Amino acid sequence: MNNKNKVSVIIPVYNRDGWIGDCIDSVLSQTYENFELIVVDDGSTDSTQDIFKKYRENNENIKVLFQQNKGVSSARNLGIKAAEGEYIAFLDSDDIWKSEKLETQISYFNLTPGAYVCQTDEVWIRNGKRVNPGKRHKKPSGDIFIDSLSLCLVSPSAVMMKKDFFEKAGLFDEEMTACEDYDLWLRASLLFDFHIVEEPLVVKRGGHSDQLSSLPNLDKFRIYSIKKIVENGIKHRAKEKAAIDKIIEKCSIYSNGCKKRCKWEEYAVYQSIKKDMEKKI
Repeated sequence: MNNKNKVSVIIPVYNRDGWIGDCIDSVLSQTYENFELIVVDDGSTDSTQDIFKKYRENNENIKVLFQQNKGVSSARNLGIKAAEGEYIAFLDSDDIWKSEKLETQISYFNLTPGAYVCQTDEVWIRNGKRVNPGKRHKKPSGDIFIDSLSLCLVSPSAVMMKKDFFEKAGLFDEEMTACEDYDLWLRASLLFDFHIVEEPLVVKRGGHSDQLSSLPNLDKFRIYSIKKIVENGIKHRAKEKAAIDKIIEKCSIYSNGCKKRCKWEEYAVYQSIKKDMEKKI
């Protein structure tokens, strides 16, 4: 296969021996065949590596990279650097794709040459049961920056982008132990429109305790992300104001939580950030 329209599929994984087999199977069953699969093992200590060996015996198109446990941002970045494809598609190790996922997105890119990034819709499964996402989780299209300030509206397992997306937007922030995807999509949304394929081609399986999205205090990471973007400069005044307003709002909520739990040092930090942002209005 040549690299024209080739997709590099990147799966970061850490201790997911009960999930990774279904995940890999969903990639290998794609109707679109011009892809490479890069699995990045972020220092697993369970039997995940044994599962990789079984797959690699039968498929030379699977690359397995290993690193000491550094987190999902580092794992995805390692995969991006190793990728040979014209496009990048991520898949979280607890999710699966429907068989036409890659083919549908490549067709979309071929029909929309100006697009840099698109995502599909998805089906949500929580603790084995299908659930309907709330209206606030509806995936927007076009200029999504302001809509994305409140919460992450792009799913790593649903998104595909041209590889040079990362040359323009940067890689995942390896300092962030959570909300690293929120941070990247927010940065990128200042540069690109986000396109949507309104077909549910991803099965997002959640509800388990080791999900990063289940960690407490996620707004702390979102505040860090928006603050970093504001400090780097936003040329569009309405977007800058929306970002500053969101930091003030999140700092108020977060610092009040700190106050209730008598975390006075942390309370002072977020009150200080709030005051600094109020000066920018």
